[in-house]
Amino acid sequence: MRQAGRYLPEYRDLRAKAATFLDFCYDPALAVEATLQPIRRFGFDGAILFSDILVLPDALGQRVAFESGDGPRLDPICDAQGLAKLSRQPDWNRLAPVFEAVDRLKTALPSDVALIGFCGAPWTVASYMIAGRGTPDQAPARLFAYRHPDLFAALIDRLVDASAEYLVRQLAAGAEAVQIFDSWAGVLPPAEFDRWCVAPMAALAAKVRAKAPEAPIIAFPRGAGTQLAKFAPLVGIDAIGLDTAVEPKAADAALPGRFALQGNLDPLALVAGGPRLDHEVERVLDGFVAPRAHIFNLGHGILPETPVGNVERLVARVRGETSP
Repeated sequence: MRQAGRYLPEYRDLRAKAATFLDFCYDPALAVEATLQPIRRFGFDGAILFSDILVLPDALGQRVAFESGDGPRLDPICDAQGLAKLSRQPDWNRLAPVFEAVDRLKTALPSDVALIGFCGAPWTVASYMIAGRGTPDQAPARLFAYRHPDLFAALIDRLVDASAEYLVRQLAAGAEAVQIFDSWAGVLPPAEFDRWCVAPMAALAAKVRAKAPEAPIIAFPRGAGTQLAKFAPLVGIDAIGLDTAVEPKAADAALPGRFALQGNLDPLALVAGGPRLDHEVERVLDGFVAPRAHIFNLGHGILPETPVGNVERLVARVRGETSP
């Protein structure tokens, strides 16, 4: 969950070598180094490719830029004309540096460290494409979906196809598993959650599974809450990432045992450190009981203000290298 980032001094030095954030993402040497930095420092069991979910809209022909301190900016899609400006499929040459980075990481990572590729879920990516930026509740995309359901469905379908092929190509380049981030799933009411979160996620996973039948697929529907059980029938997904607010026992009850569960330490507990961090680590470890497979992780991305020493403490506690 955002392993590399501003909390690492070596990352800040590396980031300064690229003029823009997209330049950084599209430079294989820099992306590889950013992916490796947290592995070298902490020895995590898995490395997640350094990139961004918005490279896909960029490859579809939408203008994407990242403004310092103010997040992503895209040319908003407001109507059918805006949708028509998008390419039918991504410019794979534009995304070639991402696949090159994956290929390089195959040999650069230690043999016992898994490489995870990823994409944004169609709903989350579409919400940025419609609004042109992140908003507190993604109201622009929700309104667009209510007012123009056919147009919105066409955008979602295009993103399902593009995202599936994007993940398949990451797997072909050397990724060992892929994760689908639906960071804004939690803002959708139940019927819209079914239509714009669950159904597209199922379609995307099925398309990936058709071409890469053995690849582990992780879904992260942030904010799903009581709607988490709607993922139970999805046969193409192997693991569910849980956000900070999910009670482990509730997730265990809502989802079949075939799903591994990933999560879900509060990133702010990691910032706080000290005895409270130790307590929260133990709470998470105690919450997931065998035979359910559990991947220890945060409930969302690591925060820029996180002390490096706290991450070291976390790893030691999870691995049993320090006493409770």
